[in-house]
Amino acid sequence: MLDILKANLLSPIPLAFALGIFARLVKSEFSLPKDIYSALSIYLLFALGLKGGVELAHASFDAIVAPAGVTLLLGCITPLTAYGVMRYVGRFNTSDSAGMAAHYGSVSAVTFIAAQQYMQRVGAPAEGYMPTLLTLLESPGIHIALFIGAVQRNRQAASAGADAADHGSIKEVLHEVLTGRTMILLVGGLVVGYFMGEPGWQAVSPFFDSGFKGALMLFLLEMGVVAGGRLGDLKKVGPFLLGFGMLVPLLHGALGVILGEWAGLSPGGAAVLGTMAASASYIAAPPAVRLTLPDANPTYSLTAALAITFPFNILAGIPIYYYLAQRLAA
Repeated sequence: MLDILKANLLSPIPLAFALGIFARLVKSEFSLPKDIYSALSIYLLFALGLKGGVELAHASFDAIVAPAGVTLLLGCITPLTAYGVMRYVGRFNTSDSAGMAAHYGSVSAVTFIAAQQYMQRVGAPAEGYMPTLLTLLESPGIHIALFIGAVQRNRQAASAGADAADHGSIKEVLHEVLTGRTMILLVGGLVVGYFMGEPGWQAVSPFFDSGFKGALMLFLLEMGVVAGGRLGDLKKVGPFLLGFGMLVPLLHGALGVILGEWAGLSPGGAAVLGTMAASASYIAAPPAVRLTLPDANPTYSLTAALAITFPFNILAGIPIYYYLAQRLAA
């Protein structure tokens, strides 16, 4: 296990991420221009969707139905456990608990990409249709968590005689999540990749495949800078959220690996599914939470997702989920 962790820490992606954190800690002026950062995120997500669509065209319905089923199940379980821990163990209010559940019920596409790259590096590549599972896991957790928060908020507003319509409606939340950049690029890329097939992929792969790892390193370098800038917020969130940001992902990750193994995924595929379940969204979830639960404190959710869970998964979580997948497959 220690050898797996060491190999991961000395690989390009975690090293680039660590360099970004270091740059922030020493107060370097380095930061990628906003336009380049946005362009890299578009490139990575669209490339991921395209490749997943091509692989999906090769997959049979029988092969994908069980993994898709357990992925949707994970999308229902993870926001409920996150909400329960926040509300009944941490004693946070309804809005903060639901906001955190929305972040941890959804998925980090960057963490997913890092997990895929790790599996390829250790010689245990995940199934090609994993991006399809990513899209299935992207939004259910957000919707379930926000539904819980909206219901509780409206009850409280009704008891206080306030107008619940002042807050964002479920319809507005659905529109924002389903038409956001992440979903458009991933789902749109899947559709395009599915219909263009292998011949079309071969025509564009020199751009979307050959430069993928380099672009990911640059993206993680900037993510390290962003995460490093939030390390000071750890003092605000306290020891409970520090533990939450590592223990809840381990719980979700183990559940994802177990369900992935049960659904017939390879060890690499089960580990990637576990990583998806363990990750926390910091792109799709924040605007949805802001719209529906404006009184939820973003410091809690963003700091936990970006400054605790994201580094934990990149540096240690992914190897742990792979180790568990190996043990289950043995």
